[in-house]
Amino acid sequence: MELDISRNVAESPVDVDIEAVAEFIAGLQKNDGEIPWSEGGKTDPWDHVESAMGLGVAGYLKEVERAYEWMSRTQLKDGSWWAYYRDGVPEDKTKDTNFSSYIAVGVFHYYLLTDDVAFLKHMWPTLKAGVDFAVSLQAPTGEIYWAKNRDDIVDPMALLTGSSSVYLSIKCALVIAFLLGKRQPAWKKALKKLEHALRNRPDLFNTTKSRYSLDWYYPVLCGAVTGIDARRRIEKYWDNFVVPGWGVRCVSDRPWVTMAETSELVLTLAAIEEYQQAETIFSWLNDKKYEDGSYWMGVTFPDSVIWPEEKTSWTAAAVLLAHDALHEITPACSLFSHSFWSTPEILSRTRDLSDAIRKEKTDEIPINFNS
Repeated sequence: MELDISRNVAESPVDVDIEAVAEFIAGLQKNDGEIPWSEGGKTDPWDHVESAMGLGVAGYLKEVERAYEWMSRTQLKDGSWWAYYRDGVPEDKTKDTNFSSYIAVGVFHYYLLTDDVAFLKHMWPTLKAGVDFAVSLQAPTGEIYWAKNRDDIVDPMALLTGSSSVYLSIKCALVIAFLLGKRQPAWKKALKKLEHALRNRPDLFNTTKSRYSLDWYYPVLCGAVTGIDARRRIEKYWDNFVVPGWGVRCVSDRPWVTMAETSELVLTLAAIEEYQQAETIFSWLNDKKYEDGSYWMGVTFPDSVIWPEEKTSWTAAAVLLAHDALHEITPACSLFSHSFWSTPEILSRTRDLSDAIRKEKTDEIPINFNS
């Protein structure tokens, strides 16, 4: 894959102070486990889970457990969460399918870190309800409608990024289900339909979001688009979003790069084993952080204006997850790797799955997703 990164290797080693970044996230976490965006800021379930995953990379497991307990306590009866909270009070009463299902990714990430099956059992009712909510909003053609409003009216619009993220959530939920001996045929069917939509039916998704870099790389990051198709997708839109030396644009038509999107592209490139490009792009973050170890949310170019100045938990978490993917700090480093989701690799990394194989439960294996 020939991509314009203006140099072939990182100009300087990637310098991530894991402890400082984790301390920043942990410092934002409230006593009840909630992790807001920033000091005094709002909280949404997706970024809350992302922040917990970042803490997990740094070994802050008690804080991670508290974060997921907060999810269990605040889940609504239908399996969803409100879109945004501030100081524990719902601020936006939208029920987002992506927000509701991402708990499965977080819990599986925790399992990869710890091999703690007891925690999977404890969190099963919460993640099952969250995934069931998302699957209940699947259209007949496979895409996932993005939300219900506060009156439980479905908005029949599908977002490519959101549906891609739900795809990963269902994959993680299926592996957890298998580990716990739970049959979820409806999830398997939903995954196949969603995969077909993501790979073959771009017309099903809201095209006004295509200017966002998330819509570019998320189908690859979450494993819906793989192999040569993944590389072609990344290459096709590379020049629209990648600004050499700066990072990844949030939107294609604005001179603004963001550190979270840059880190997620690093995760995406690592997922398809384009490690050299990933290392180079990651090195561009070396000078885009504060003295306390937290990272800028974004910066304009070429005038180098930090904007906004808000220090966000999820930006810090994205950096930690990208660092783990590149440098294999934890047993969960391969969560987004496409090769991880092939049968031999996922069996070698999840001990209890291997035990189940030896017990001849092969008919229940919900893996080999990259066929």
